[in-house]
Amino acid sequence: MKKAKLFIDEKEVYEFPVQVDNMKGISLDIRNLRKDTGMITYDPGFGNTGSCQSAVTFLDGEKGILQYRGYAIEDLVEKCDFVEVAFLLVHGSLPNKKERYKYQELLNNHSMIHADMMDFFRGYPDHAHPMSILSAMVVSLSAFYPEIDLDEDPEAQMDLTVTRLLSKMRTIAAFTYRKLNGMDFVNPSYKYSYCANFLNMMFSSPVRDYTPNPVHVKAINKLLILHADHEQNCSTTAVRLIGSSEASLYAAVSAGICALWGPKHGGANQAVIEMLEKIRDDGITVDEAIRKAQDKDDPFKLMGFGHRVYKTYDPRAKIARKLCREVLDDLGKSDELLDIAIDLEQQALKNEYFIERNLYPNIDFYTGIIFRAMGIPTNMYTVMFALGRLPGWIAHYLEWHHDPYEKIGRPRQHYIGPTPKQVVPLEER
Repeated sequence: MKKAKLFIDEKEVYEFPVQVDNMKGISLDIRNLRKDTGMITYDPGFGNTGSCQSAVTFLDGEKGILQYRGYAIEDLVEKCDFVEVAFLLVHGSLPNKKERYKYQELLNNHSMIHADMMDFFRGYPDHAHPMSILSAMVVSLSAFYPEIDLDEDPEAQMDLTVTRLLSKMRTIAAFTYRKLNGMDFVNPSYKYSYCANFLNMMFSSPVRDYTPNPVHVKAINKLLILHADHEQNCSTTAVRLIGSSEASLYAAVSAGICALWGPKHGGANQAVIEMLEKIRDDGITVDEAIRKAQDKDDPFKLMGFGHRVYKTYDPRAKIARKLCREVLDDLGKSDELLDIAIDLEQQALKNEYFIERNLYPNIDFYTGIIFRAMGIPTNMYTVMFALGRLPGWIAHYLEWHHDPYEKIGRPRQHYIGPTPKQVVPLEER
C-alpha cells in the first residue's frame, strides 16, 4: 500500500495510507489522524472530503461523465424509463422483464395514501410552499406505515418500504398541487404507467377528458432519470447523515427534501425561470445581462451557469436542451424565455469571462422551461426534482445501512470563539 507523509516544520508527523478506487481516483485515509496526532482537517463545504465509500454513482466533473451503477446517463435516458432506473439504483442491477413487471405492480398496489392523511392536506394554508407540504407528508408516512425491518426477510421488507415511498411520494406531490389550486384530489389509476399516472393525478379534470400527452410522459421519464442521483451532494449527504443515526427511511428522505429546497441546490431551476422573467420584464438585453453578470458590484446573477462539480458542459444539460426543444415543438409554439435562454447560452459560451471560469450551462438552465411548457407551476419545480432524486436517496440510505464500517456522522470543527472566561456575578456586571 502506498503512503503519503505529512510534514510540519520539516518534521514528519504522520503517514497516510493512500487508497485508489475503481475509477483510479486517489484518496488519503485520514480515519486515524485525530486519534494519532490530535489534529483534524479543515475543509469548509467538504469539497475535498470523501465522507463514505459508495457503489451507486460515479461522477467526473472535469470530463463531464455521470454514471449510475456503471451505466452512462446518456445510455440510461435513451433506453430506460424511470421505473427501471429506480430499480437499478435501489437493487444494483437493471430489471429483467419479469422483475420490471413485478416492480410496476408493486408501485401500482401501493400508490394510494391512507385516508386519514387527507385531513393533513386540507389543513395546510393555500399559500404553503409545496416543498414544506412534501417534507411533512413524507415524514408522516412513518406514523401510518411500518418502517423497514431488515431482520425479517430483508429483501421483501426493503421492496415493500421502498416501493411504498416511491409510489406514495408521487401521489403526495400531485395531491399537493391540487390542494394548492383548490381542486379535488384525483386518485392514482391502475391503467397508467408511473409518470403518466403522475400527470393524470395532476391535470385530470371532471369537465374535460384528459389523456397524458405521450411526449410529456416521455419528457417526465427522462427528467426524473437525469435527477435520479448525483453522488454526495447536499441533500444526499443529508439523507446519509440522518440515516447514520438509524432514523427511519421516511425521516431521512424528509431531511433530504428540506436540503433540496434551497435555491443553491434543488431550487436552482426555479431561480433560472425567475431570472429569465426578470430579463424579459425589465427589458434587459442579453448583452446587458452578460455584462451585469460579470460586474462584481451588480446584484444581478446569471442563474443556471456553472456547477460545484462540473468543470465542463454538464452532460445532463445537453440532454435537457434537446428535450426542451422536443416538448416545445410538440406544443407547436415558441417560448420567449427559451429564446432568451438559448441566446444567453450562445453568448456565454464564446465569452472569455465564462470560458476561463468554466461557467457552462447546467441542467437547471433548461428543466424549468420544460416544466413550464407542460403547465407545471414554478413552485412545483423543486418537487419534481425531489421525485427524481428519491431513488438515489433511498439507494444511499440502504448502502449506509448495510455498510459495517459506517459510523454516525459527527464532523469536527475549527473553533474561533472566545478563550476561557470567568462569569462575573450579575450584581457586579
